[in-house]
Amino acid sequence: MNDATPPNRCRIVLIAPPGVPAERISAAFEGGDVASLILPENGMDEASFQAFAEQIVPAAHAAGIAVIIAGDTRIAGRVQADGIHVEAGKAELAETIERFQAKMMVGTGGAKTRDDALELGELRPDYIFFGRFGYDNKPEPHPRNLSLGQWWADVIQIPCIVMAGSDIASVEAVAATGAEFVALSSAVFAGGVDPKMAVASANALLDETAPRFED
Repeated sequence: MNDATPPNRCRIVLIAPPGVPAERISAAFEGGDVASLILPENGMDEASFQAFAEQIVPAAHAAGIAVIIAGDTRIAGRVQADGIHVEAGKAELAETIERFQAKMMVGTGGAKTRDDALELGELRPDYIFFGRFGYDNKPEPHPRNLSLGQWWADVIQIPCIVMAGSDIASVEAVAATGAEFVALSSAVFAGGVDPKMAVASANALLDETAPRFED
């Protein structure tokens, strides 16, 4: 469970991969501090995705974890999620921010260059995500994501999330960029991994090595 006071360093964002049971996601919440959970549709139809989210949101909220629904604003509202993740271009992001940001977080991703990121940042999303869902299949983070995260954290006030690799130790490289959040998916939810222990290990590494942010 989360402490009442979040740590003053890079924090974990979990991303649910395709096929992971709700029970394994809830187990990860027991491993210590987690800032938020992003739930992509992962190929589910609308009814299945909503039912899946409805299983998870109460457990996440009980653990003090924000839930962000990727791509479906209607389901985000129905399941009382805390945010929406949009990766569909500047126009749709602008529309989503205008309609929903007063009620919930609106985050974005998909930027592959600094110019892409700055264009999205002009719209003032609540965060920007560097990486791609499901592409954390190497032990280390993608160098481009690390580079973009470090640049963004240095010059822009909007928080960023940087995708880690499939190895829990990769949280150290992300934290070293100055990014506010590190995203973990396969490192926590791959077959044979104990989600609770993986999150606990990631938090221990971050406690030991992550730079502290100024108050």
